[in-house]
Amino acid sequence: MQTRNQPVDISFIVVSWNAKEYLYKCLASIEKEAAGYRSEVIVVDNASSDGSQAMVRERFPQVKLIDSKENLGFAKANNIGIRQSRGKYLALINSDVEVLPGCIGMMTGYMEEHRKTGILGPQILDAHKNVQRSCMGFPTLWNSFCRALALDAVFPKSRFIGSFEMTYWPHDSTREVDIINGCFWLVRRTALQQVGVLDERFFIYGEDMDWCKRFWDDGWKVEYFYQAKAVHYGGASSSNAPVRFFIEMNRANLKYWRKHHSRPAQMGYLVIIMLHYLIRYLGAALQYATRPAGRADATFKIKRSVALLRWLLGFDNAKEAHYDKA
Repeated sequence: MQTRNQPVDISFIVVSWNAKEYLYKCLASIEKEAAGYRSEVIVVDNASSDGSQAMVRERFPQVKLIDSKENLGFAKANNIGIRQSRGKYLALINSDVEVLPGCIGMMTGYMEEHRKTGILGPQILDAHKNVQRSCMGFPTLWNSFCRALALDAVFPKSRFIGSFEMTYWPHDSTREVDIINGCFWLVRRTALQQVGVLDERFFIYGEDMDWCKRFWDDGWKVEYFYQAKAVHYGGASSSNAPVRFFIEMNRANLKYWRKHHSRPAQMGYLVIIMLHYLIRYLGAALQYATRPAGRADATFKIKRSVALLRWLLGFDNAKEAHYDKA
């Protein structure tokens, strides 16, 4: 650990909510990767009730634990960690991510050589070590419409149709991208000082689209670096309340469109999203009727689509209260 007056190369910032087992694995991997660097590790816990705080204090006493008494959301909690940090680089890492050997060294080395890169993301693997999609194009009415009709699934190799989820690209090369998903970012502090911290109006989800757009708008590159690797187990927090987090994800998308697009574009996007989940509802209902073995999955999809459509239909009168309570 560094004293307050010593310079810090890398600040690791981890936000966690009820993900104790994943958090342990994450911090253990960071501990190994941080060896040899002047580093600090900051955990911001969003009022977990699973003993995460006690685990951090007992197993990782060198970690600075910020124990929030309420669920602050992803963006605000990360900003608290950012403001407490001192590193030249900031590694914002989800609690359900395991950093693989050599990842940090390769990423910082790349950033040192590419001085206009503001955000760098590694290749993300799933629990089975398969490459996981971790980059996106900026959302447009066209690519949202293609996603609503599942055209990107029908024509996954088409750059014209699959531009949002980048289904045409196998994530096997280093390149500039519009958006790096927020499970693992390495951020240059000088760029951060220009762009600013995460927008706290995004409770969870959407902040990655917004932040990456702001980096690009301020002249900083966002890049994907496939040589460095990390495992993202996925859903450590959202699995605690999947329907609630699903609605929150769509709430965040609408906030992004409100912030960065015109009123007509916002209305067009809202119509497309309603079409999207009406189609998903009908598809799940058909699955329920024709595939008895898949009824549990179909029931969940129906429940999720109905919940979202009900929320969307009452959107103008709905309170913007966050889904931040267990």
